[in-house]
Parts: sequence; structure tokens; C-alpha cells
Amino acid sequence: MSEAEQVQKSDNQSVSTENDGKYLTFQLAEEGYGIGILKVREIIGMLPVTPVPQTPSFLKGVINLRGQVIPVVDLRLKFGLPEEEYTERTSIIVVEVKGLTSNIPIGIVVDTVSEVINIQSHEIEPAPVFGSTIDINFILGMAKTNDGVKILLNIDFVLSAEELGAM
Repeated sequence: MSEAEQVQKSDNQSVSTENDGKYLTFQLAEEGYGIGILKVREIIGMLPVTPVPQTPSFLKGVINLRGQVIPVVDLRLKFGLPEEEYTERTSIIVVEVKGLTSNIPIGIVVDTVSEVINIQSHEIEPAPVFGSTIDINFILGMAKTNDGVKILLNIDFVLSAEELGAM
């Protein structure tokens, strides 16, 4: 193992110990994901989404949530998964994402919200390395749970700075 790989591995392991805590888990295309509960503002059912012209396909539009206009991102499309029709279980998770000057509320569309679980640091593995051309900064780690592996997301990095700026 090279020195750079050792540093990265030790960095990932030290990061994962900081990431234990409560996570809101949800499903996308039969896969389990989690977001730190402190990033979640609220969970709502699907609302009518107003499309915004000339935006990326994963940006479904905006919603009016109690007088606040919030952009809505379909996480399936953002992750390159096939688009599915929304069902009664489809939900919008309103999260707070770090912007350049302040936190930005963004709605993310998920197939279904599962539960809030407590994940300990020893249950979190570093994200696998897929090579230098694949960006995995948005993955905090892989949590081993009783019902499989959950991909823990760093929601601040799911959208790039350019994409946030476009919103």
C-alpha cells in the first residue's frame, strides 16, 4: 500500500469516527441511503412542483413550502438512476445544504423514507475508492446495518458549487 493510500485510508477512518450518530434512512431504486439527521429540516409528501426552464433534468423545479420557495432535486436522476413515476410513498426530504454564504434549503425526492437509525463509528466503513476519475466526496461512508449496507451521504457535496449557484 502506498503512503498516499495509507493517508487516505487513515483519513477516511478518522472521518468515519466523527460520523457516528443518527441518520434518516431512505430508499432509491432498492438501495438504502442515509443522511445525518442534523441536516434534515422536515419530511413531506410529494407536492406539486413548478418546473423551472433551462435547468438540469435532475432539478425538478421548485415548491412553495409555507411561503418559502425551495428547489427540488430528484436524487434518482442526480445519481443517474432510471426515472420512476412518483407514488404515494415518494417523499421530499427538505435538507439544509451549505452554500457559499449561508445554508440553503433544498428538497430531495426519494422513493421512500425508511427510519431514523443510530449508527456507531465501528459500523461505518470508508467509501470504496473507484479510481481518481470518479468523485466520491459526497459519500461519507458505508454503514453496515442489520438489513444490509446503507450509503451515507454528505448532502453538502451531492450538488456541486456550480449546481448550487445555478439554483
